[in-house]
Amino acid sequence: MFNSISNQASKLISLTKRNSQKSKTKLITITSGKGGVGKSTFAGNIAYLLSSRGFKVAVIDADIGLANMQVLFDIKPKYTLFDYIDGKGTVEDVLLQTAYKDVFLVAGKSGYRYSNYSNSFVFARIVQDIISLNKFDIVLVDTGAGLNDYVKEFLSISNNILAVTTTDPSALTDLYALMKMLSKDKEQLMLCFNHTKNYQIGDTISNSLINLAKKNRLNKNFMVKYIGNVSTSANISTTGRLRKLFSFEFRDDDSTRQLQLIIDALLRNIK
Repeated sequence: MFNSISNQASKLISLTKRNSQKSKTKLITITSGKGGVGKSTFAGNIAYLLSSRGFKVAVIDADIGLANMQVLFDIKPKYTLFDYIDGKGTVEDVLLQTAYKDVFLVAGKSGYRYSNYSNSFVFARIVQDIISLNKFDIVLVDTGAGLNDYVKEFLSISNNILAVTTTDPSALTDLYALMKMLSKDKEQLMLCFNHTKNYQIGDTISNSLINLAKKNRLNKNFMVKYIGNVSTSANISTTGRLRKLFSFEFRDDDSTRQLQLIIDALLRNIK
C-alpha cells in the first residue's frame, strides 16, 4: 500500500474490495497528477456518455477544497460531500440528480477547511457507502490535482484508474510520478491524452513512458494501457463556460466521437 496509508485505511480497502464483489457497481477513479489538463471535463462527459448507453452513474467530486463539478453540471448543491462526512446529511441526501438522466453528483465544496480530516480516511468511506447501495452501475471519482494524501486515499481503494494528461512536459513529468507510485501496488493504469492532435501522438508518448518505466525497473507486472485521445475543440471550452457538457451539445463532434472510443476501451478494461 502507499506509505501514507494507515492500518485503518488498509482495513477499509479490504472491506471495499469484498463489498464491491457483492455489488454490481464498478468504481473508476479519474486522476491526472497535474492540474489544468481537463480531467473534470473528461469525468463529466464520460458520465453523460455512459448514461446514454444505459448505465446509471454517480460522480463524486473528490477535489477536496477546490471542487468545481457542480459548476460543470450547473447545480447549486443543498448538500455536499462534507455534509455527509459531518453527519448533516444521509448518503441519499448528497446524491444529487443532475439535468442528465441517470447521472448523479456528489458535490464537493470549494474553500472548505478540511484539515481536521487529514489522514483519517473519511473521504473514501463515502465511496464504499455509495457502492454498498448497489443502485449504480458505475461510480466515477474525480480526484484533485497532484499526489497529496487525499488523492492517494481515493486511488488506493480503486483497481480501475484512468489518468488524463496532455503533451505538456510538466504534465508528463507528473504522470510518470503517478506511474511510479501506482506501480508499487496496482496492476494497471489506463491512460488517455487531452488536447492532442491525433491518436498516434498519444500512442508514441505512452510507449516512451512505458520504455522509461522498464529502464528504471518499475514493477514489470504493472501495465500502462493507452486507451485514446481527445483533440482540441473550441466547442469544449465554449460549452464549459456555459455550464454544459460538450458531448451532449455536440454529439457528432470529433471530440465526442473520440471520447466514445475511449469509453469503449474503458469498459473493456475495467474490473
